[in-house]
Amino acid sequence: MSFTGTQQKCKVCEKTVYPVEQLSADGVVYHKSCFKCSHCKGTLKLSNYSSMEGVLYCKPHFEQLFKETAAKSAEKLTPELTRSPSKAASMFSGTQEKCATCGKTAYPLEKVTVESQAYHKSCFKCSHGGCPITPSNYAALEGILYCKHHFSQLFKEKGSYNHLIKSASIKRAAAAASIPEA
Repeated sequence: MSFTGTQQKCKVCEKTVYPVEQLSADGVVYHKSCFKCSHCKGTLKLSNYSSMEGVLYCKPHFEQLFKETAAKSAEKLTPELTRSPSKAASMFSGTQEKCATCGKTAYPLEKVTVESQAYHKSCFKCSHGGCPITPSNYAALEGILYCKHHFSQLFKEKGSYNHLIKSASIKRAAAAASIPEA
């Protein structure tokens, strides 16, 4: 067997790929050992991978990172990186709102907006118990988020919201001290 002729380069490591170690997906050549999820580094198979503009992902991380909107866009994208902005790229740019909880950029695919405040989906939770909340089942007081259960429970403990307002101002001061200046 000869290794001469057209020698293709791996999309990931850019080194020569010989036929014995070659894997081809969507017309792009990879070393079998380089065909991994860019998020978890897990080895991929042709039957269980997704890609976004040439970046490889296992199906669970692709869905977690890009959800349905990006998945629909990915069906239309080629695996090659393009210089012109794509529909998917626009989902990660534009106005870069900061999460009201952690202060980091909340991109459109990972954010929830309530009362003109943006939050990462992972940051949009009850400040008392860490319970998951949604825009339809939360309560907020002085900018601090609660699930309806804990909000009601905390009111019943003291008969007013005064202790929550005091707690909210302490939490806000602590959060402001921990957010680095941009």
